[in-house]
Amino acid sequence: MIRKQLEVMKNELLAQSQILEKKLLAYPEGNLLCAGNGNYVKWYKSSKSAPVYIPKKQRNIAETLAAKKYYSLQLEELSREIAYLNNCLECYNEHEIKSSTLLDESSRYQELLISYFNHFPDEYQQWLNEEYEHNTAYPEYLIHKCLAGHKVRSKSEVIIANALFSSGIPYRYECGLRFDDLQFFPDFTILHPQTLKKFYWEHFGMMDRQEYCDKTFNKLKIYGSHGIIPSVNLITTYETQTHPIDSENIQRLVQEYFLN
Repeated sequence: MIRKQLEVMKNELLAQSQILEKKLLAYPEGNLLCAGNGNYVKWYKSSKSAPVYIPKKQRNIAETLAAKKYYSLQLEELSREIAYLNNCLECYNEHEIKSSTLLDESSRYQELLISYFNHFPDEYQQWLNEEYEHNTAYPEYLIHKCLAGHKVRSKSEVIIANALFSSGIPYRYECGLRFDDLQFFPDFTILHPQTLKKFYWEHFGMMDRQEYCDKTFNKLKIYGSHGIIPSVNLITTYETQTHPIDSENIQRLVQEYFLN
């Protein structure tokens, strides 16, 4: 969570820096120098040679250069703060131990952790053991093994499945859901551990593809018209090639929806 907050802060500062850099491009060359004694002040425009005096009737030039100096100093301050955040992120990455790596299918610890986490109360276990309609399309894509023992279609779904399983949240993978003549298979159908109400979790992993986006929003529209509402009883997560899934955010969502 801390690393994510640092990254968000850094990105915000970088965006502010870019705005200031563009703003400064519109200002004239040179810097303002103020000199004087007591209440009497003279303005000078610094140049490559000697400073050039700015008469009072050209106050607009002094004001423009004063604004330039202000924004320049702001940019320097932002650059220092970004450097501080970069140092913090480097230290965080060097010393961070990711417990989630122990749950990876390539980890030698995963097999041991499966039995450790597999302790559901009887009421959950009964629901888990019930037969349900699975998605039988493209079985060749079910190649990533989760802690619960089944396989899913992507590493991102592994992260979600393992976060639920290790937190003791009962779920079904690609359980059939029918609306009249429409058939869906939500990625995860989840039984809330306190209320026993059903929640759904859909992960949309190719949001940088236009056709995929169109299908995604159409699907969400159909869900909404049948009482499955994002942030109410439907959790949605999104991913592109440049913005991959964040395991810390997934764990935060599990905590927020099912453990608070």
